[in-house]
Amino acid sequence: MHEARVDYRLVRDAVIREFRRGRIGAEDVRDAHPELMRAARNVGRPLGDDCPICGVERTVLVTYVFGAGLPAGGRCPGSAAELERLRRRSDPVLCYDVEVCRSCAWHHLLRKYPAGGQGARAGGAGRRERR
Repeated sequence: MHEARVDYRLVRDAVIREFRRGRIGAEDVRDAHPELMRAARNVGRPLGDDCPICGVERTVLVTYVFGAGLPAGGRCPGSAAELERLRRRSDPVLCYDVEVCRSCAWHHLLRKYPAGGQGARAGGAGRRERR
């Protein structure tokens, strides 16, 4: 059985709304783990949206891939080509796309989706649309 894509943009929008209304404090939304911040600085791919929390800079997308034979903490691909190779593996993987602001450490899981596995080499499996 193949796991379905889960999109968290509605949750993201609700968190942003609650922050702007003052119901959630900055310390609750600006708490990205140091490793996530390192990945955002070094391999984050531009999303083109200003940070909805600080507005200082544009957010970036960091993808983590988990699956058999990968490190327990997942793999954070350093290039689009490496990400594509991981998504086309014969073993199934689960990918997590995280939006990150490198200025204020805001982050939010945008989506998770399965990739790889049976039929992955036939093309198209694990492809994700731009948000």
